[in-house]
Amino acid sequence: MSGWPDHVIWWHVYPLGFLGAEKTATPTVRHRLPQLEGWLDYLVELGCNGLLLGPVFRSSSHGYDTVDHFAIDPRLGTEDDLRSLIEAGASRGVRVLLDGVFNHVGRESPLVHEHPDWFTGTTFEGHDILLELNHDEPAVASYVADVMRHWLGLGIAGWRLDAAYAVAPSFWRETVGRVRAEFPDAWFLGEMIHGDYAGYVAESGLDSITQYELWKAIWSSLADRNLFELSWALKRHTEFAAAFLPQTFLGNHDVTRLADQVGDDRHLGHAIAVLATVPGVPSVYSGDEQAFRGRKENRAGGDDAVRPPFPDSPAGLAPYGWPVYRLHQELFGLRRRHPWLTHGVPVTEHVANTALIYRVSGPDGRHLLVALNVGDEPLAVPGGYRVGAGTIERGSVPGHGFAVLLPQ
Repeated sequence: MSGWPDHVIWWHVYPLGFLGAEKTATPTVRHRLPQLEGWLDYLVELGCNGLLLGPVFRSSSHGYDTVDHFAIDPRLGTEDDLRSLIEAGASRGVRVLLDGVFNHVGRESPLVHEHPDWFTGTTFEGHDILLELNHDEPAVASYVADVMRHWLGLGIAGWRLDAAYAVAPSFWRETVGRVRAEFPDAWFLGEMIHGDYAGYVAESGLDSITQYELWKAIWSSLADRNLFELSWALKRHTEFAAAFLPQTFLGNHDVTRLADQVGDDRHLGHAIAVLATVPGVPSVYSGDEQAFRGRKENRAGGDDAVRPPFPDSPAGLAPYGWPVYRLHQELFGLRRRHPWLTHGVPVTEHVANTALIYRVSGPDGRHLLVALNVGDEPLAVPGGYRVGAGTIERGSVPGHGFAVLLPQ
């Protein structure tokens, strides 16, 4: 689809962590969602105009073990609280995307006992509390479509489909096709890690998938001083973007923070510059714009470090992260001024272990250059360009610097 998704930049929040909710279910309603309204101006000032929410539905623990898709988790509040947040966002031009877990449900879901034929009898990726739905059962498709329509009717802009990769694409084509008939402007993002990205989008009818290949190449090429990896990933990304508009990101609720991955704060700007200039639908995971740190660990509670509670308002943030916030503002501002970048075509012009220059081209001869230098020596850049963001000195990008260059 085209239209508003071409212009959205998401700020991604994991609500249960962000809002300091209890680790396990509680019957007591705590009206925490309204606290997010106090962050909407912060989101807009960052350069974003979308709020991508992690799980908000009733669950037993971390939110991905859904118990009731039609009820807001009492730890977060009520349906009225979500409606208020959606309306507050709309008043600022901010859309809200919800996270739908439709591959599996939590073991405590009433559906397990009410509709045993809706389940395969297996657990999702070995997690005992997550029971896989039987996507060959027509009633499951009807149920998922009903859930989607219910919350779209409340005013959300679309869905992130958790673990979409574990579901046959024909299931999404069936359910999303039904929902589009009533909500043609809704956007559907599938979580996909490996595999045939373009093929899955074509078969499923989804609008986008999570571009994990590019995510990995950005941080590891900077960490390892091997920009050949990023150059290759950009070639792949260009091929994907010719078929659909990928969802691009530098971090999310499931991975180690960018500042830890890169391992050198001098190169955070390089990563943000890539996110801001390549084709796709970008997102920023809350806290990454403040250079938060946190490592994901494969153990019980291993996600806690990347899903921390936030202060009640932006005023409570520590001072050290604001320079990175302002760097996001600068680069997202550049993207806003050059909206053709959403469908731009990146091509490498120079690559070495510690240096990469790529050109992003758009229609009517429009283009810009991105120069990344992770080495100690200056990187010469072509003449005839002016700085759009970053730094050049005497016709070169200084050691460990970056620049986005615009034609003079």
